[in-house]
Amino acid sequence: MSSRRDFLARAAGIAVALPGFRPDAIARAFGTRRATAGLTADTLADDEEYWSEIQRAFDADRTMVNLNNGGVCPTPSHVLEAMIRDLRFSNELPAHHMWAVLEPRIESVRRDVARDFGCDPEELAITRNASEALETMILGIDLEPGDEVLVTNQNYGRMLTTWDQRVRREGIVLTKVSFPVPPPSQDALVEIFRQAITPRTRVIEVTHITNLTGQIFPVREITEMARARGIKVFVDGAHAYAHFPFTRDALGVDYYGTSLHKWLLAPIGTGFLYVRKEMQSALWPMMAAPATMDNNIRKYEEIGTHPAANHNAISAALAFHRGIGADRKIARLRYLRDRWARRLLAASDRVRVPTPLDQPHAGAIALLQVEGLDASALQAWLLEKHKILTVAINHPEFSGIRVTPNVYTTLDEIDLFSDRILEAIRTGIA
Repeated sequence: MSSRRDFLARAAGIAVALPGFRPDAIARAFGTRRATAGLTADTLADDEEYWSEIQRAFDADRTMVNLNNGGVCPTPSHVLEAMIRDLRFSNELPAHHMWAVLEPRIESVRRDVARDFGCDPEELAITRNASEALETMILGIDLEPGDEVLVTNQNYGRMLTTWDQRVRREGIVLTKVSFPVPPPSQDALVEIFRQAITPRTRVIEVTHITNLTGQIFPVREITEMARARGIKVFVDGAHAYAHFPFTRDALGVDYYGTSLHKWLLAPIGTGFLYVRKEMQSALWPMMAAPATMDNNIRKYEEIGTHPAANHNAISAALAFHRGIGADRKIARLRYLRDRWARRLLAASDRVRVPTPLDQPHAGAIALLQVEGLDASALQAWLLEKHKILTVAINHPEFSGIRVTPNVYTTLDEIDLFSDRILEAIRTGIA
């Protein structure tokens, strides 16, 4: 089995093929943090010396500009190394190494993530993604024919599909509410749900931050409003956790699901499900568990054979995230967002960004609309002609391209994107 020293030696040897990676990047990044300990997050947001050390922790393909970090993000090189190490160890003697040695370490991961989220470890299950966590909620709650569920028409498509299956199979009622983009206020978002509640409403499923425009919802206010009426609130936090700072108590939630291969930068195939202890017995697991586990959070991890390497590396990713600091991270992400958004808004009256830039109700995710340019055609032009990766968003009520930088994104990449958009405005994309 290769040692850590061997891996780093090989990585250093291919530095030309993978520009930017340095074996000491993590130590240098955190050394830089210590050197800047007295500075505020906003002060450091444009400190390129500091952020260049963070960028070197990634094996990023710099021949492409990756502005699609909303779907899945790369993991820092040392986190990937930890996962590969455990995969190799598993493969040597799977029945023992994977099940007896590595899998029990999920308890350490549970402890670490629960401490960061601010809950008891006995309330947090490690899942493979937000979809698994949310489908556990959606399929696990007992509902009767005619019972009503409230969602927005911007909820994630897979979650809407899961609710729709319950509509077709069991006769529940799914009500989709719409909201302006951007909304006039956070209170207006609460009021939209309040006005849609009926005597048959049993569940509200709300996205913490939408994957379309990056709107952050007032989760605490919606949860408190619903709880007072005996309505459960399921929170889809797929894009929220480790994107901007919050805790369980700050949100006041009873149910929360998220992916960790997005903004936490953990290996692909990681997430968590939070269920408050007193709610666990009434929420069925997606795969069967014995009655003796009715009050055991681990019943939601009964998914059959799976690699331990992926979820064990979560702790390394969490250490990297905490080493940067959640406040510094979101300040940098908003700085990168504003660098392209405000430049384009100032340069052309054909540009619109229906994401709140002057409020704390958005993060790295933003939607760009250019009058006269089709979103799908613009996305394809950026990718095919300029190797810039974005996502075309085509919702029945709006369209645009979703732009999501990350901590490894450079200012040169942001500026190149802006340059190409201005070129498209001036000369078209034919």
